[in-house]
Amino acid sequence: MVGAVKVFLAGVAGTALMVASAQAGGFSRGTADTDILFEEGNFNMRAGATIVSPQRGYSTINGVAAADGNYTNSYVVPTGAVKLNLTDYARCAGTYTQPYGGSSSYGPQAIAAGLADGSGLVSRQFTTDEFGLTCAAMFDNVGSFGEMGSGRLSLIGGVFIENFNFVETVQFQGAVITAGLLAAGQPALVAGAVGGTLNGTQGALSFNGGYNPGYRIGLAYEVPEIAARVQLLYRSQVNHTPAGTFVTAADALAGGSGVTRAAGTLPQSLELRAQTGVAPGTLVFGSVKWTDWSVLQRLNYTVTGGPLPGVRNLEFFWKDGWTVTGGVGREFNDWLSGSVSLTWDQGVSTTEDVFTDTWTLATGVQIKGERASLSLGGAISHLAGGAVAAEAAVGAGGPGDTFAYTVGSDWSYAIGGRFAVNW
Repeated sequence: MVGAVKVFLAGVAGTALMVASAQAGGFSRGTADTDILFEEGNFNMRAGATIVSPQRGYSTINGVAAADGNYTNSYVVPTGAVKLNLTDYARCAGTYTQPYGGSSSYGPQAIAAGLADGSGLVSRQFTTDEFGLTCAAMFDNVGSFGEMGSGRLSLIGGVFIENFNFVETVQFQGAVITAGLLAAGQPALVAGAVGGTLNGTQGALSFNGGYNPGYRIGLAYEVPEIAARVQLLYRSQVNHTPAGTFVTAADALAGGSGVTRAAGTLPQSLELRAQTGVAPGTLVFGSVKWTDWSVLQRLNYTVTGGPLPGVRNLEFFWKDGWTVTGGVGREFNDWLSGSVSLTWDQGVSTTEDVFTDTWTLATGVQIKGERASLSLGGAISHLAGGAVAAEAAVGAGGPGDTFAYTVGSDWSYAIGGRFAVNW
């Protein structure tokens, strides 16, 4: 049972969890493949990607039935890892993924509603890249379990670097603006300015931050003979202060203003994972993860020069998130395995948006050979409905969005694959 289950876990269960985590709450996307540290063999390599297609759109905007299509865009989450044994008791892995991101594009009805405070949001894109190096020191014969064998303790630690790229495009109501900004960071119209059209000038706010460091630490305890493992892994938060620009599409808006610096933090997380073989060729697994999304209250930035100077912010007011997963896997024969898992992700929104509770059913299959394997997975997520109220006063900031809206119960779909080599 043991050898088959251990090989099975590395492939098919990992792929099912990969496609499930790509639809987790907040801005979560990919997770560094540090589980490759537990793979047998002197050298291991895994690479894959997940395609996610969320189907979220407005049900109503300011109390009127919405006619716009979905505002969420599809995206791809890549992942890769290479592990090398340094000694019999020490090994390291290099990893790459995109841990956070967001992508949305809005229709004319939503853009028009946003013009209440001078500009309507056209699109918003946000991505991060993470490159990491994580090592494990392993100690055998830590505890004895009779016929089930002895335990193995692993101390895990590593560092990573993470960048930050953000661009937001807005549509102005007219081509004349004041030198002042509303508290939410959007320009106010001059009295008598041309307005009420979606053909006004657009502006793009963008930040392009370099790589900033973070770290991960943890420990794991295994009983290899029954494929049992409990692992606790902490990932640090990363503070970003990227430089950026605010550029408009018309000389009438002064040709754009420099954004000297933004300041924001991406969250820390703590995850507990567990697995065990329960019968020949059968494995159960689960995890609980806490993510400190409450650290993302505002993204503050400073505009200098041009007609729009001042300190501004984008508001989120998120709360912490919890993600809980449980699943089972089964080896059907020497070359084919399958798994299924169910994940609940707690919504992190409070007043500004609708990142609501998500339930994800994921499944995966693995086809394996002597030195290589191919894993394929798919997932479907149910996104709970929600509502956001309008601000107490247009442009006042604080709880609420520029306009009131609701979303219904929506769906998201994902497919993914991963290729692995070991020797």
